Amino acid sequence: MRFSPQFLDELRARLSVSEVVGRRVKLRKAGKEWKGLSPFNQEKTPSFFVNDQKGMWFDFSSQKNGNIFDFLMLTEGVSFPEAVERIAQQAGVPLPAYSPEAEAREERRKTLYDIVELAAAFFQSTLASRNGARGRGYLADRGLNSATQLKFRLGYAAPEQYALKEHLGAAKIPVEDMIEAGLLVAGEDIAVPYDRFRDRVMFPISDWRGRTIAFGGRALDKDVSAKYLNSPETPLFHKGATLYNIAAARKAAHDGAPVIAVEGYIDVIAMVAAGYDGTVAPLGTALTAEQLALTWRMADEPVLCFDGDDAGRRAAYRAVDLALPLLKPGKSLKFAALPDGQDPDDLARSGGREAIEDVLGAARPLAQVLWSRESEQGPFDTPERRAALEARINAVTDAIADETVRRYYRQDFAARLRQMFAPADIASRRPSRFDARRRFDDRSGRRTPAPAGAKAAFASDETYVAVSPQLAAGPLHRGHRAAVPRREALILQAALNHPWLLHDHMEELAAAEFRHPEAQRLKGALIDAFAYHADCGRSDEAERAELVAELERRGFAELVIRIERSITTPSVWGARPQAARDDVLLTWKQLVALHRQWHSLTRELKDAELALGADNSEANYTRLLDVKVRLASLEGTEALVEGFGASSGRPSRTF
Repeated sequence: MRFSPQFLDELRARLSVSEVVGRRVKLRKAGKEWKGLSPFNQEKTPSFFVNDQKGMWFDFSSQKNGNIFDFLMLTEGVSFPEAVERIAQQAGVPLPAYSPEAEAREERRKTLYDIVELAAAFFQSTLASRNGARGRGYLADRGLNSATQLKFRLGYAAPEQYALKEHLGAAKIPVEDMIEAGLLVAGEDIAVPYDRFRDRVMFPISDWRGRTIAFGGRALDKDVSAKYLNSPETPLFHKGATLYNIAAARKAAHDGAPVIAVEGYIDVIAMVAAGYDGTVAPLGTALTAEQLALTWRMADEPVLCFDGDDAGRRAAYRAVDLALPLLKPGKSLKFAALPDGQDPDDLARSGGREAIEDVLGAARPLAQVLWSRESEQGPFDTPERRAALEARINAVTDAIADETVRRYYRQDFAARLRQMFAPADIASRRPSRFDARRRFDDRSGRRTPAPAGAKAAFASDETYVAVSPQLAAGPLHRGHRAAVPRREALILQAALNHPWLLHDHMEELAAAEFRHPEAQRLKGALIDAFAYHADCGRSDEAERAELVAELERRGFAELVIRIERSITTPSVWGARPQAARDDVLLTWKQLVALHRQWHSLTRELKDAELALGADNSEANYTRLLDVKVRLASLEGTEALVEGFGASSGRPSRTF
């Protein structure tokens, strides 16, 4: 065998079928596939289809089909080795040197697959046995039930130093093979090789075909230096060249699931449990070019999901720099930021699928993230600083290797620069209704020009500036339902800080529809606690203290603190304890009214989307745009709540 299956798999991973076929056949997108005219027959109606997920092409006019190698053999009349050589050249992969030793190494790999599979089965059986109670306890604490454990083939490595070694030895596996498979630790200073994984929950890692090639182990002992430990590099496993859950995600992507990259094993499992089967994760390192190529093979615009803190932002920027030289027409990335302090597992537990939907729905295209990074280094209040920004933009776009993509990036950023530094009279003009309809293309909110030097909260077709820096940092503009939506948190905080609202406006609170499950639970507990402890004769301070104490007794102490911390806008004075009664009432009425309107418009939006899906008419499209414009207008109106507070002695704001 001249070319090993591993080498051929690498070529298939690096080049999609549409890339190879597209050099000879003009293809255009048709749903999940590509289609074009048959290269084998004269025809006017396309009957030639390419499916990148399956790695196959189909010609219904000639009844021929095959992979990338078959295509070259049939269209160019070359032999299989010649086809492999040409595709390797196109992929930029050197050909392996053929030798009897290489043949022997390939046979050796087959043996190693069997050994790693035996280890996976052993870890699984250990988890299910009496010795696996510690591992099962950890998985139960993380909310992973038996069905999930079986689905991901989770296991447990016992604490004993030679448990796996003895098990494989009983199956006549040589120690040298166990070492080569990465299962034992050996070295010149180690007299007796011992198990690499001990007292760890085990996560099998598979290759593109679904064959187990390595393991990741999560330590259960807090004193262990490495919380997560992966298999070392082996003939089967190269950490930067595969992704956790890659085989299952590949199938899910073919079935239409979005491809999402998260940080770790548990995050992948949580996302899959929430219905996102196309989720993958790097293996303990930053995303590599090989892993990025794997995600692009599954989807044109995979979503990279990072933490919302500074470390997550730096990771996103590193991914941007990695991707820029590799961008191709139609191939890009989107970036989603998690709420601070929450990973996908926390998110799924606290807010369910809807919380994850919000995070993914707020994902930003690569161009916006790149613009944010470069434009957040303001101010740009001098010509020299503006020139420096333009120079940085030119430098980063130079990294884009594809000429067409690079040209469009430069055009896009040139337009952003013109908008950012437009004269003040132009930048401050309010858009007409027509302009708003044209410019508002998703649920991200109203887009308005920024004055020069302003820090962009989101990069978009135009610089986006929130009413205040606090609003820009808040959950409202991040779109994260998991962090408790800002309006719901404000309503709850106002009711807690001013119990007289519960005496006078209980029906309004009870009728409010809270989408966040924890906010809904707290609302119910607050109403119930008030029913038992209401006392018109006590002061607001005393009644508030009694309500908070009762909620703490019912287990809501942490949630009450989270509600308070989720209000990132100190200037929403009407919800604060010190606010005057008139300001509180005005703020309450505005919050409740806006909340009702928002729910009504959200229902309208869903109805409009369904109508457009059923009938793609101009009327339905116009209806959808109208609802989106009204939603944008509502979110702009909501920011005015910040200004209330004149009765409390706060300076009034003019709008």
